[in-house]
Amino acid sequence: MEIIKIVAFAFISLFIIQIFRHKRDDIAIQISTVVGILIFLFMLSKIAAVLTFMQQLASKAGIDYVYINTVIKILGIAYLASFCSEICRDAGENSLAAKVEFSGKILILVLAIPILMAVLKAILKIM
Repeated sequence: MEIIKIVAFAFISLFIIQIFRHKRDDIAIQISTVVGILIFLFMLSKIAAVLTFMQQLASKAGIDYVYINTVIKILGIAYLASFCSEICRDAGENSLAAKVEFSGKILILVLAIPILMAVLKAILKIM
């Protein structure tokens, strides 16, 4: 199971980070960032599989790819903003983390507007 590999890698990394945190905090932050990126890269194949499945589902359901692509972009923004803000928090930059989260929320809102408009048009059409 992949989660066991990820958890083991994270615990080993955490142990190494804790050793460096007391001596060289800058190296501990860099190790934490690299470990986070490696875990993210390990999960890319799983993300690709989910995206392919969503596209197949949309194709079978007759849903326009524009909406599916928008939802995928929204999910990507949410995950990347969360990932980046956690790295900022690990580095002790809570203010920067909050700004990254705020930016992610605004970008999600901008992408969601066309979907909301389509839903409203569909509702008005039914009425």
